[in-house]
Amino acid sequence: MPVKFDTLFEKPKPLIAMIHTGPCPGVPGFLCMESAVERAAAEAEVYVRAGVDGILIENMHDFPCVHEREMGPEIAAYLTRVAYAVKRRARYTPVGLHVLFQANKTALAVAQAAGCDFVRAEGWTHAHVADKGLAKASAGEVIRYRNQIGANGLPIFVDVKKKHAAHALTADLTIGEMAEGMAMHQADAVVVSGRHTGIAPALDDLKAVADASDLPLLVGSGTTPDNVRTLYSHVDGFIVGSALKENGVWDAPVCSTRVERLVTALEQARAVDSAQLMKN
Repeated sequence: MPVKFDTLFEKPKPLIAMIHTGPCPGVPGFLCMESAVERAAAEAEVYVRAGVDGILIENMHDFPCVHEREMGPEIAAYLTRVAYAVKRRARYTPVGLHVLFQANKTALAVAQAAGCDFVRAEGWTHAHVADKGLAKASAGEVIRYRNQIGANGLPIFVDVKKKHAAHALTADLTIGEMAEGMAMHQADAVVVSGRHTGIAPALDDLKAVADASDLPLLVGSGTTPDNVRTLYSHVDGFIVGSALKENGVWDAPVCSTRVERLVTALEQARAVDSAQLMKN
């Protein structure tokens, strides 16, 4: 059985910080393995020192991305080495993998090999047209693959109405109706994002998903120190990238000051929530 969300993270409503790896081998801009590993480990160091609750590794610098079926074995090899280095530095801080584009099986294999703790998947139920191509529903094959490689302990956090995508194919379904079947398809948490990187989801979308599903709900984009308290009461966790980078730009280096600001804002939100619970 996959590890439960509320036992995976030490604190309630965790902050999961993004590490965007350098370009993979074969992708324009790739420098060398050692520099990529050193950069990822250094960013993990910043996050751990600041007190984030989790880390999520993603190959965002591979844009324009290709589908998993078009990837070579060098992608999994590269990400495994990076993930292993990050996990060693993170120690008890949970580390996850998200591999673009729709490389959900690759993410599971890398996480299993590197000793990581969870994965993020896209194209789980219902097809959509991403800016990288068509993403078909993949829950069935990915769940079977997880079982085949003995990775059933790894929880899978699943995007619903993925950002950077068109959803005309499912225009007759609300986001709540799409989230309703996630548990049946064995997702372990649901991720809701805005339309683009750095854009927060609408509160109405968060409420609709929360009403439709009992699964843990994560904000997948747009969380900042200014809105984390507003979002806090609607969700179970936060995946954050842009707000933790210099000038709030996703492909810039991690900024320790920005990380500390968001960690502090989240701790304040936790304190307010705890005080309110004690009053009741």
